[in-house]
Amino acid sequence: MLSLKGPAPGSHSARAIKEDNVLSLTADAAGAADAGMPMTGLTHTGVTSEDVLAAVLKSLDDNKAEETVQIDLRGKTSVCDHMVICSGRSSRQVASIAQKLAEDLKHELGIPSKTEGEETGDWVLIDAGDVIVHVFRPEVREFYQLEKMWMPLGKVTQSAT
Repeated sequence: MLSLKGPAPGSHSARAIKEDNVLSLTADAAGAADAGMPMTGLTHTGVTSEDVLAAVLKSLDDNKAEETVQIDLRGKTSVCDHMVICSGRSSRQVASIAQKLAEDLKHELGIPSKTEGEETGDWVLIDAGDVIVHVFRPEVREFYQLEKMWMPLGKVTQSAT
């Protein structure tokens, strides 16, 4: 008779099964890397990080973000491929830019982005997968100077806005 009941949670065999699953997932990822398949750069929807970056920059430009800087971090960190930093003139504009960006990404590319800091509007972070966007009030941006922190790692490009 076939039993559908597995090992008791916390038992040695339950731990071995869990470890086997983790090891097989790790082996699959290593195999993909060995086969030359990219480990980043493609979101869950099949959109490339460059597509997301282009949509982000367009949305920021359309919504009057200022001093937009993009930092290419491909191959430098596993956190993201691109970081974009920009400013809004007031807390209200910062929150509005972030909210509109999240809406644009969802409607245009089907990407559900996560935002943090919209309530205060001093610094809003938008996580769009392989592209991370920071929208600051100018004073807050000057205080944290993220560009200087990440500049040695990636190529910084000042956008035309």
